Amino acid sequence: MTYVPGGNGNNTAVLKRAKRQLATVIDLNKCLGCQTCVVACKNIWTKRPGTEYMRWANVTTYPGKGYPRDYEKKGGGFKDGKAQPGKIPSMIDAGDNFQFNHNEVYYEGKGQSVKFHPTSKVTGKDPDWGYNWDEDQGGGKWPNPYFFYFARMCNHCSNPACLAACPRGAIHKRENDGIVLVDQTSCKGYRFCVEACPYKAIYFNIVSHTSEKCILCFPRIDNGIANACNRQCPGRIRCFGYLDDKDSHVHKLVKKWKVALPLHGEYGTAPNIYYIPPMGARGFGQDGEITDETRIPIGILEGLFGPEVKRVLAVLKAERANMKAGRGSELMDLLISKKWSDRFGGFTNAPLIQS
Repeated sequence: MTYVPGGNGNNTAVLKRAKRQLATVIDLNKCLGCQTCVVACKNIWTKRPGTEYMRWANVTTYPGKGYPRDYEKKGGGFKDGKAQPGKIPSMIDAGDNFQFNHNEVYYEGKGQSVKFHPTSKVTGKDPDWGYNWDEDQGGGKWPNPYFFYFARMCNHCSNPACLAACPRGAIHKRENDGIVLVDQTSCKGYRFCVEACPYKAIYFNIVSHTSEKCILCFPRIDNGIANACNRQCPGRIRCFGYLDDKDSHVHKLVKKWKVALPLHGEYGTAPNIYYIPPMGARGFGQDGEITDETRIPIGILEGLFGPEVKRVLAVLKAERANMKAGRGSELMDLLISKKWSDRFGGFTNAPLIQS
């Protein structure tokens, strides 16, 4: 099969057309790494055959190899306006589907002489990689080590490389909210979309032989309910809503205060997941004194979020100082969000209960 960038030709502009755009802002200063968003998503969407290894929502430790493993090195995105091929992550890269010795532990009468151990679904042997294999792996040198938790999902890009690469026209954006979806009846499993996505947020179902991805819980959205990963977050690190809704926290953080930045904007996909970059713990100086400098190297953050990082960190620091001095800060109030429902741009209906 020959890779055909932009294979759906003149239809691409129609397929990616959207009147409005839903977006999420994730505050990396507050992420607990608790995986609640991952569990919330997986319990709803990826329990079907062939999806066991998929984590449409995921949280990893940075620095680390990320999820799927080394996704930043697997190519994709745009160059000169054309979607670029990349490497397809293996099932092991995407976390494997560990099998456990339940029968041996529970039913073979071996008492305390055995314990649970995982086996790779792919190789049938002891695994050498899995989701969060490098959890809490840090960077930096003593006395200034650092790490932070990094929550990710499909970016529902305004210029999706996956859409541009699909020769079947099987990927489109919903016109009313910009959600990127894969038409399972049109997809033939060519996986050009997997190659082209620079975030590697599309997965191949080995049972149905089609590509699957985050659907932003659109059945919930249609009923005024925030998507599961955002709604279930216990740390209130996420805001959700329309970018053009001037009353939403999303609009205020992205457009007004301009402190929420896209991940790897240089890929050219115009992603719609935005991040408040982590300020990090204050570092120690050569004589052991506490400095005002972050332990996280600025170059690391600029590599993720671009050159605006320095300005954003300065704004966050200044507004924290205003809050501490009693002068108040709209920005800090937005990030703290004492009333949870304010964070969801009107999508505050209670989740539906199945009868």
